[in-house]
Amino acid sequence: MRVVTVMNYKGGVGKTTLTANLGAVAANRGFRVLLLDLDPQTNLTFSFFSVDNWHDQLKDNRTIKQWYGAELPGRDVALADLIVTPERANSVLKNTGGQLDLISSHLGLIDIDLELAARLGGTTTLDGSKRKFLDLHSCLRGALDDSRFSDYDLILIDCAPNFGLVTKTAIVASEQILVPAKADYLSTLGLDYLAGNCAVLVQQFNDYANHKRGTGDYSPIDPSFLGVVFTMVQIYSQQVTLAQHTYIEEVRLNSRVPVLDSKIRNSPRHFGDAGESGVPAMLRATGKDEVVKEFDQLADEVLGALALPSGDHQ
Repeated sequence: MRVVTVMNYKGGVGKTTLTANLGAVAANRGFRVLLLDLDPQTNLTFSFFSVDNWHDQLKDNRTIKQWYGAELPGRDVALADLIVTPERANSVLKNTGGQLDLISSHLGLIDIDLELAARLGGTTTLDGSKRKFLDLHSCLRGALDDSRFSDYDLILIDCAPNFGLVTKTAIVASEQILVPAKADYLSTLGLDYLAGNCAVLVQQFNDYANHKRGTGDYSPIDPSFLGVVFTMVQIYSQQVTLAQHTYIEEVRLNSRVPVLDSKIRNSPRHFGDAGESGVPAMLRATGKDEVVKEFDQLADEVLGALALPSGDHQ
């Protein structure tokens, strides 16, 4: 099982579209994939379920909000009990051997960060404070140790565009971080800041884990950056436009975060109706047009970096 967090401080960079379609391509190759929606906007969830179906089937007791909303995350419901299998997407996968499952988000998840932050307070001793920090930040990591997750080859976690506590629990639970970004000033401005904040989180967690070693299951963490994948790229005469190419090269040369070779072009034809059919665009595409080839290349690059076979998984 490989766990990858998909995140960027900047919204509107195609993060959810990339998560849904990268997961779809991996499932179409025969992998068992779980998508975990930690974004209160719930767009990843609505890529597979209509709003009406979400209200009827998931809203009250089958979303990640119920899990994080307990006095201690996971106390009232096991994370694995929230897994659902979107029927429309998986009907396309029925002859591939793959599967694409989901843990749904909830619009009310936006309030959870404040509730979690409040739970970090109220302790007067340094040891107690460190234990609370470790317990809370490692809650998702511990939940994914449930044997019911062991059958998944790949778990992709779609995070909100922030560095709140919910996002931090995803980073602690992850082995790799994938950063979708547009090739423009605002989308690339915070990449090094993001890398720096991740490094601080890892250092603090590991310092506390080493201090508390022997008193709990607090093993050190070491998530690394898979890299930046540039999305919504503008192509002219089979080349990235000069303005965007300049931003890409500047990040490649100067950023602390590596840049993947893969790029995903802007394509309203493929992604303009995301969510309406309940089937990601890469499962609906016929033939091998340029966008399909780009997602295939991205899957090769990501699965290869994760030491998962890039070809059909049988």
